[in-house]
Amino acid sequence: MKKSAPGPASGTQLEGGALGTSGIVFFVVAAAAPLLVMAGVAPLALNVAGIGAPGGYILAGLALGVFAIGFTAMSKYIHNAGAFYSYISIGLGPRWGLAAAVLALVSYNALEIGIFGALGYFTQSTMADLVGLNLPWGLWSLIGVGLIWFLGSRSVHVGARFLILLLTAETGILVLLAAAVLLRGGAEGLGVDSFAPTHVFSPGLGGVLTLAFAAFIGFEATALYREEAKDPSRTIPRATYLAVAFLGLFYAFMVWIIIQAYGPDQALELAASDPAALYFDAIENYVGGWASTLMELLIITSILASLLAFHNAITRYAFALSREHVLPRALGKLHPVYKSPYVASAVQSLLAMIVIVGFALAGADPYLQLLLWVNSPGVVGIVVLQAMAAAAVLAFFWRDRRGHSIWRVRVAPAAALAMLSYATWLIVAKMDLLTAAGPAVNTVLVAVTPASLAIGLVLGTRLARRDPELYARLGTTDVDAEPSVPSEEVSNSPIQPGKAT
Repeated sequence: MKKSAPGPASGTQLEGGALGTSGIVFFVVAAAAPLLVMAGVAPLALNVAGIGAPGGYILAGLALGVFAIGFTAMSKYIHNAGAFYSYISIGLGPRWGLAAAVLALVSYNALEIGIFGALGYFTQSTMADLVGLNLPWGLWSLIGVGLIWFLGSRSVHVGARFLILLLTAETGILVLLAAAVLLRGGAEGLGVDSFAPTHVFSPGLGGVLTLAFAAFIGFEATALYREEAKDPSRTIPRATYLAVAFLGLFYAFMVWIIIQAYGPDQALELAASDPAALYFDAIENYVGGWASTLMELLIITSILASLLAFHNAITRYAFALSREHVLPRALGKLHPVYKSPYVASAVQSLLAMIVIVGFALAGADPYLQLLLWVNSPGVVGIVVLQAMAAAAVLAFFWRDRRGHSIWRVRVAPAAALAMLSYATWLIVAKMDLLTAAGPAVNTVLVAVTPASLAIGLVLGTRLARRDPELYARLGTTDVDAEPSVPSEEVSNSPIQPGKAT
């Protein structure tokens, strides 16, 4: 029986069977940087939504859970490591798939490179306070680039172990705070007013949803690890649901905990007057000064874990696109020992270094400009990609549900498309919450997403004219198939939408 899509060329495969469900979940949750989100962003969520902020994280998690229903249904038919690029190529056509690829590369790079600003900012401050070592933030960021390059170019096992260690530590310190608050009954007794509809659906809901959707960025990367997953048809859906559920519940729980730690009124007052100290003061009061110091250090390791997770996502996108001859073939070279995309890792690290040096030489603020300004277009881009993927799922199953229920492949994707489109509008409308910048800067940052899509569409149109056979194969490499022989013997027929490879 003829395959509907070619397998990867011999010698161009990542390390198969290297990651189980838990390993992939660690990569995805680490990208979200829970400790950084709680200590750095949750106070702002309290400012804009009051004590109803925890509900905003649950609503965002529910929306992304609905998205995951259709996304995981389609994963049965998409045997490619290109994630959104592959799904959108097959569901909406290669031209939109290439547009998604450009947007994904731009967005993930923006997210990762921007976070290097946070690394420099927090490491400079922490090292100066704790040991009196006052080095420029740019130097700390560049040290981080070197570390992430080293880990990213090694076996995925190395990165997984590193993330397990760091993620366990950062979630552990938050759980320690939560346990102390619960054992002492909070400042005024434990209450559940935060989840009352009158508080959740307050005028600040739009603002907290903007921050909440940004806090989930990276969960969709489960599909990027298909080629390295054990039993990917089961592992990828499980990891996706687990990542969304964990993030949604953990975020909501920890924001609720900080409200209980101070009491509703004082929590809101402190979130407005001294947001940076909210979690640190709480853990010092409930656990001790040593725990506050440890949390300062774990903020840095949380950022490192997030950087490695995003770095891996970028290199695997580049690898998948290189293997399909969209990007230079050199980016698809694998390390002879570690089976990692080490060339893509080096190129991405070089790009990060150039941007960091440029911002440092310009005297830019590592937090307000490198982090917030560079990171924000990535948030917009990923949510747009999620909406496009929901549309791709809807299109893929439109004529043939392939035995799936109407709820899973029609209703859920349509609902996800509506919710993610609304989320995109919210983020754009409230961009100042993410950037702390004015209208002119925000307009430029928002324009990055449509510009990236436009570039991808133009490239797709040109490719369709110059190499229609290559254009037809975009997103169709079957990583579950046996390795194929060189290109002249590879089937040129595109995958048939809705047919399992």
